[in-house]
Amino acid sequence: MSENLLCMAGEEALDRIREGGLAPEDVSTVAGAAGGPKCLVLAHLDGMLFSRWFGPRTEPLFLVGSSIGAWRFAAAARNDPEEAIERFHHAYLSQAYSDRPGPAEVTREARRGLDSFVDEAGVREVLSHPFMRLSILSVRSRRLTAVRQASPLTLGFIAAILANAVGRRFLGLFFERGLFYDPRDVPPFRNMDEFPMQACPLTPENLKPALMATGAIPMIMEAVRDIPGAAPGFYRDGGVLDYHLNLPFDDNPGKLVLFPHYTDRIIPGWLDKGLAWRRPRAEYMKNVLMVAPSREFVKKLPHGKIPDRNDFRTFQGRDAERKAYWRRVMEAGRRLADDFFEWTASGRIRERVAPLTDDPGR
Repeated sequence: MSENLLCMAGEEALDRIREGGLAPEDVSTVAGAAGGPKCLVLAHLDGMLFSRWFGPRTEPLFLVGSSIGAWRFAAAARNDPEEAIERFHHAYLSQAYSDRPGPAEVTREARRGLDSFVDEAGVREVLSHPFMRLSILSVRSRRLTAVRQASPLTLGFIAAILANAVGRRFLGLFFERGLFYDPRDVPPFRNMDEFPMQACPLTPENLKPALMATGAIPMIMEAVRDIPGAAPGFYRDGGVLDYHLNLPFDDNPGKLVLFPHYTDRIIPGWLDKGLAWRRPRAEYMKNVLMVAPSREFVKKLPHGKIPDRNDFRTFQGRDAERKAYWRRVMEAGRRLADDFFEWTASGRIRERVAPLTDDPGR
């Protein structure tokens, strides 16, 4: 196995790739997880995939993401994906906050960043792209979490955390899944039924509100209220339910789901991060190919880790150091893109792909 890149596949994807390799036309869906700065290690992989690997495509390619995953894909669905992805990363690196930023400040900074790579022209391009079909996952707050004030919202999330520890299905008491999708082609995951859900077609009026909502971290950012075309209410970070996207992506046995991920684990929801026993549903992963940096690769990065949201606190008042660290990780990620492109072009991915397991490090 490469020291840089892991390729792990569910049962059906593994058989198919070992038999015939992997070509862009084999993929029907690309998945993007939440995780904030963690996505920066995938910067060059995203640029390669959407500017070169999928470039000649004509049939629809469904992109589904929550939080930063949806923002990555909004950039990728521009007419010049490489340039838009670079603008997205520049906006993300350029974030700067006061010593104790409140939700209003963080929301303003997020909106500024979004505007820099999805302007009015960007909205038109995303919704008219020749083959990319963007889907955005958010949550609509229910009952105890359907408030704006910090104290009652905190109590609502404590109740949700306790309910989730008993069973993930109980999160449906607190959150409704929101799927905002390109209506030109109905996505294969349109009928997800694990949680209460509303599916809302994307329009020029709701694309950017949906993108703001999917990144609206509870207690850290302001919720987005009353998205045009969707049910009234408070919409928040899609990662609450769909942190690493353990979804019924596509049950077509002839198609695969490509999941460029920043880690070798699948954690279904944001509230599952501390639950060692919570595992992804295996039946959802059978057609998935997950590509991720190896643990050996991560150990060699600056600070021995990929970027995370704690870096804002670690480097508080030292934004230049944080940006330099993040850029070094992004540049190191070029090796992930090079490996993937070479393996798929040469057919060596047939030898490199391994079964998708709960813990590849064991």
